[in-house]
Amino acid sequence: MDIEQIRQYAINKPDAEETLPFGPETLVFKVNGKVFLLLSLDSEPLQFNVKCNPDDAIELRERYTAVIPGYHMNKKHWNTIIINGELSAKQIFSFIDDSYNLVKPKKSFSRRKR
Repeated sequence: MDIEQIRQYAINKPDAEETLPFGPETLVFKVNGKVFLLLSLDSEPLQFNVKCNPDDAIELRERYTAVIPGYHMNKKHWNTIIINGELSAKQIFSFIDDSYNLVKPKKSFSRRKR
């Protein structure tokens, strides 16, 4: 797994945008102005932050050494994922999906009935 695979996966999410608000070292992916992924361009090993359900966040940290509390983020809601070979691509993409789904806009009831 490399930076470009993660970047392509994130930017291909519906309505996702890629920004550099913190400078050239960190790609920030948003949906409707809300952050769902922060990808460090200069960390070794490669790592990124994703939003996570607080109960799941703790369980994932206990299960995997590659999942730690979110670096420079609210530790209750964010995890840092370290790409060190412990996690499969499927697991990594699942973390990105979960983060995206937590912040994407919810459809209103009236729009769902259309």
